[in-house]
Amino acid sequence: MNKYYFINNFDTNIINKQDDKTIIIYRNYTSKKIDEKLILKIKNYCKKKLLKFYISNEVKLAVKLNLDGVYIPSFNKNFSHLSFSYKKNFEIIGSAHNLKEIKIKELQNVKKIFLSSLFKKNKNYLGINKFKLLSNLTRTKIVSLGGISNNNLKKLKLLNNPDFAGISYFE
Repeated sequence: MNKYYFINNFDTNIINKQDDKTIIIYRNYTSKKIDEKLILKIKNYCKKKLLKFYISNEVKLAVKLNLDGVYIPSFNKNFSHLSFSYKKNFEIIGSAHNLKEIKIKELQNVKKIFLSSLFKKNKNYLGINKFKLLSNLTRTKIVSLGGISNNNLKKLKLLNNPDFAGISYFE
């Protein structure tokens, strides 16, 4: 079971608590300028802790800095990354909220689709039944996203889908 942890800033205390099945995804949507030194610092720290490290929405930078992968959010419908060449184990993952976005992610050649929101009751709320229906409409591996906690972690077994992603679960 892989766990994907979204971080907005670099906090070694929280990263130290993660096990080797946790993949760190750095996403900073508040700043327009990307701090490459910070990203390299996070990358090296994750490498020291034997954790994989991805960056959100910056394919070119992820390739340049030799990261483990990149996360393409649902709002990114760009296909320019398909012209890049990647190292062997470089992974492209992305998120979706509905069937149209799932099909776009398939065209973007993502290896895994983060489907949200499973439990968190927001505007993208799916619930277990709609989540299962959408999951069955793609052959791409699905990762559960949204509202996952220790209380509902066992419900993921109902989905035959142990991988999940989040923020609050890890903190």
